[in-house]
Amino acid sequence: MVNLQKGQTVRLEKRGGGTLTRVAMGLGWDVKKAKGLFGALLGGGGGDIDLDASCLLFDAGGQMVDQVWFRQLTSRDGSIVHSGDNLTGAGAGDDETINVDLTRLPSTVRALVFTVNSFRGDTFDRIDNAYCRLVDATNGSELARFDLSGSGTHTGQVMAQVVRVGDGWEMKALGEKTTGRTFHDMMGPITAAL
Repeated sequence: MVNLQKGQTVRLEKRGGGTLTRVAMGLGWDVKKAKGLFGALLGGGGGDIDLDASCLLFDAGGQMVDQVWFRQLTSRDGSIVHSGDNLTGAGAGDDETINVDLTRLPSTVRALVFTVNSFRGDTFDRIDNAYCRLVDATNGSELARFDLSGSGTHTGQVMAQVVRVGDGWEMKALGEKTTGRTFHDMMGPITAAL
């Protein structure tokens, strides 16, 4: 497993070599606990936070050809499936997952861009332990992880891109902080990352 830093790229291969066929992008987060007497009086937390993971499919010309998000849980060709909207971030492990069958992606798809945004407009100042990770879906092994935590008044991030390179794929950690309630509001930074 590789812990990626912003801007870092890793070639995606099975452990022991070989081409990946199915991957899952997991997104996890927690709500920061309020501190001090005031935080204790309020129950120790600041309420739920609804983060949303999205996967956008782009062709070689940089045109978006499909999208998978909480309002469209499956790509038109069925190669990408979203686990569904988690409204709270409660619980351990991945809160939202996007499964990708790389063998079923149309050959015209050159890049997948994964984003996260706060649908209700909560800023990342209130988020703790946020990460995205890429997993080999055939055996559950974690291939790469990128820490999304870090205070800020941003409401979204362009997390990572997975790009077709020859007969395989590479993942690049982007970590571009943005604002927006859905990926539609973040298209400038998304296309700039291509």
